[in-house]
Amino acid sequence: MRRPTAGRCVLMGTMLAGIALFQAALAADDLGTRRENLEQLRRVLPQSEEWESWLDESGELPPDFDAMPSVSALPDPLEGGSTKADWPQRREQLKAEFHQWILGSVPPRPDNLEAVVLSEESQTGVLVREVELRFGAGRKGRLWLVCYIPQGEGPFPVFLTQENHNGWARVALQRGYLCCVYAGSDSRDDTDSFLKAYPEHDWSRLTRRAWAAGRCIDYLETLPEADTARVALTGHSRNGKLSLIASAIDERVGVVISSSSGAGGCLPTRFYSEQHFGEGIENITRVFPDWFHPRWRFFVGREDRLPIDLHELVALSAPRPCLLSIAYNDGVESAWAMEKTYLSAKRVYKFLGAEDSLRILWRAGGHETSAAVIERYMDWCDVQFGRGDFAFPERLLYPHDWEAWRQASGVTINPAASPERGLDDTAALDSQAAWTAMKGEVRGAVEAMLGVAPPKVVNPGGRYGEQPDHIEDLLRHPKTGKTLKKDDIVFGEYINGDLYSPRRAGKSGQRLPAVLWLHPMNSSHGYVAAYRRGENAFSRFARAGFAVFCYDQIGCGRRVQEAETFYERYPQWSLMGKMVRDAQSALDAMVGLDSVDPDRIYVVGYGMGAMVGQHLCALDDRPAGLIAVCGPPPFRLDTGDATGGGITRWSHRHLYLPRLGFYAGNENRVPYDIHLLAGCMAPRPVAFVTPTLDREAPLPLMKQAVDAVKPVYALWGAEDQVEQLAPEDYNRFGPEMQAVVLDWLRKHASSERSIR
Repeated sequence: MRRPTAGRCVLMGTMLAGIALFQAALAADDLGTRRENLEQLRRVLPQSEEWESWLDESGELPPDFDAMPSVSALPDPLEGGSTKADWPQRREQLKAEFHQWILGSVPPRPDNLEAVVLSEESQTGVLVREVELRFGAGRKGRLWLVCYIPQGEGPFPVFLTQENHNGWARVALQRGYLCCVYAGSDSRDDTDSFLKAYPEHDWSRLTRRAWAAGRCIDYLETLPEADTARVALTGHSRNGKLSLIASAIDERVGVVISSSSGAGGCLPTRFYSEQHFGEGIENITRVFPDWFHPRWRFFVGREDRLPIDLHELVALSAPRPCLLSIAYNDGVESAWAMEKTYLSAKRVYKFLGAEDSLRILWRAGGHETSAAVIERYMDWCDVQFGRGDFAFPERLLYPHDWEAWRQASGVTINPAASPERGLDDTAALDSQAAWTAMKGEVRGAVEAMLGVAPPKVVNPGGRYGEQPDHIEDLLRHPKTGKTLKKDDIVFGEYINGDLYSPRRAGKSGQRLPAVLWLHPMNSSHGYVAAYRRGENAFSRFARAGFAVFCYDQIGCGRRVQEAETFYERYPQWSLMGKMVRDAQSALDAMVGLDSVDPDRIYVVGYGMGAMVGQHLCALDDRPAGLIAVCGPPPFRLDTGDATGGGITRWSHRHLYLPRLGFYAGNENRVPYDIHLLAGCMAPRPVAFVTPTLDREAPLPLMKQAVDAVKPVYALWGAEDQVEQLAPEDYNRFGPEMQAVVLDWLRKHASSERSIR
């Protein structure tokens, strides 16, 4: 039997040592706290029988989250490294963390691999060879593969993929690649046999399929026709995830192409989760419980405590070439989160002198692929293997460089020119007139922060330019059916809007209470949740008797590419300014509709939408009420070390409010704050929905904001119109949160004219 090499022994030793350190740290944590964390998770999370069974069988507890650092930004893949020579050690540290929390452990390369040829057949210019690999304890591990070996002078570069991508292999074959297709996919999966061959390992299904790619390379190394110094590995969706994992654990993968790998692949959980209407940890570990290690589920809602994130899975391929393929409206992905992965991983590639070896390939449409797409994948392989010259220019869709904006816009703000403020600036108000004067100052400060807006003409709404059916299908706009109807309205600056309402209301001719729905950052589908439990919030509100106006905010849904050059076109304005203008234009359209009661229009905003709604309602007196779900914490208290990233999340990370970035480090000089935005609503009802586990807006800070609003409402004797709703939950908008919002809407919209 062949012994493991010294290098492999060191590698495994490093990984196991890292895992031992994690286990020692967990053992040192307070068991009582960890048991409380588990009970809380069981109360909050949807039922997962597989996870519960694993908890019972393993006896594992979540970590003491309070003892783990909160990192709201993406963890630095290069942490602790200063030279190229440091990268191998840092790489092993990252791998150990991935194995501990997400992937499970893997065995070393087998030293008893046997290849049994099942069949051979010559076709037009190619030899088709079917093989079964046998390895592990008693050679119980089995893996089927088929090789398409071109005739002619080799060796040939290798194209490696999973069985359901056999069609891709045919494209690669015609490009002159030796192709290997293996049983590591849903259509054909041999990796359950690995459990019998290696019972001591706790690897997940996708990790097993990823490890299987290495066994194919083991076999290919025995073929004189295969140039195993030039191996390209790819896969789509879940196969894209396993391709990244395979590249991370086996450096013989020379080129990796991640095709729509989404959650668990290239998208970091900090920036792609339920709060972004994406497939977060909760959904993926419940719906596909064997894909990843069950420990990952501990971090639902606490993604900031996870020691690693998926951008680092991409970085583990560095400096080897990696192509990240994504479609603008692919529901399993987020173009914005993809760019954050790219920009972070690019630092590693640049550090290693391989900056051009990482790119994003943008595709039109959704989750589908085509021969044209695979040809582009082969173009990438040809470039990296020195076989062709094809262009892959860098392209980013979202503004991300605050310093570049500052220089291009010429905007300069001296925070010292603003007085220091806390949240007590409303405490001394003694009359409505005093607040009216302060309200004017607040509105002026808001308008200044939003930037210089271009001219606007009111658009009452029309039909020309409404979305065609194939776009509606792409964005998953629901079929309304017997109970709901949908009216298409083109409003504002040529924006598509949809009004959902109950069909029975149209027959009665009555005016309905209405909701302006402002969605969170959801780049793929805009106002429609790409992933959800239950139904979309707007559908639920409409079934309850409300007319609900929906549209995609800039940078989301059909408007993804609209954000790309926004600051080149409007250097003095802001994305938040455009969002607020669009919301005002939506109100322009709503108040003119015969089916809408203009005196009962309520704004419901979630996440990014809550921030838009708060700014909208500070400037516009038409909304009858506002409910902000998981909105931003007070700017003046958001110093970065206290919450989910500080005010630079709005100025630098998103560039929603770039002018706000001048106040970083001087947060107590920001001219206005969340409590003042809410105060502009007085005495109309306003509610803050703050889940107790919201990692981005801690409840204690939000309580201070609510307390600071009440003196304004007290001037009208309306303190009860300011509410803080704090369900035991994390940042999401599922059925439970929808029920909280709907109860509030019913309470405030009820009248003789409302639908009972």
